[in-house]
Amino acid sequence: MNVQIEPSWKEAIGAEFEKTYFKQLVTFIRDEYNNQIVYPPGKMLFNAFNYCPFNEVKVVIIGQDPYHGQGQAHGLSFSVQDGVPLPPSLENIYKELVSDLEIPMPTSGNLTHWAKQGVLLLNTVLSVREKEPQSHQNKGWEFFTDAVIRAISEKDEPVVFILWGSPAQKKEAIIDSGKHFILKAVHPSPLSAYRGFFGSKPFSQTNAFLEKQGKTPISW
Repeated sequence: MNVQIEPSWKEAIGAEFEKTYFKQLVTFIRDEYNNQIVYPPGKMLFNAFNYCPFNEVKVVIIGQDPYHGQGQAHGLSFSVQDGVPLPPSLENIYKELVSDLEIPMPTSGNLTHWAKQGVLLLNTVLSVREKEPQSHQNKGWEFFTDAVIRAISEKDEPVVFILWGSPAQKKEAIIDSGKHFILKAVHPSPLSAYRGFFGSKPFSQTNAFLEKQGKTPISW
């Protein structure tokens, strides 16, 4: 199956595209895009991979499923396009970023500049119907994104995995914790952020680890 994705990812996880679950997923997704309003736009489905090649992954931030409002989702977890108001979770991420690194509050919610530095902004489910959160759960995306996480875990070089919330933390079971640096906290949602997200300092901890590995820190 000829999936349009950045070549290094096709090499790393291309076998997934020939599996039965993925072919069934493609059939479902095509039908959804043809008959429903689905986010992100089809050409942006694999943006997380296209902005951050497999060989360049230094950090993985795992989200759940895309934003389900018009003009928000563009294929990167927690990110919104320029000019779109900050969703509450991203606003809390930025509050922690400002507190952690003592930098000014970012003016845009577009996290493409993170992705281009080696931060894979991965949702566990890559698509959603408009105004129907979690509507594309259990259709096959989870098998695919688990394969992505396993492929990264098998890399020789240590990677930082940032797991916010219980769905993301369930992925810890498929990550080699002896090799990689895993940061966990509650989800940045307003419902939980005050129970341990604020003050968790993920950005400074990530950069300290990268520098210890001799890698360039992320310019958050």
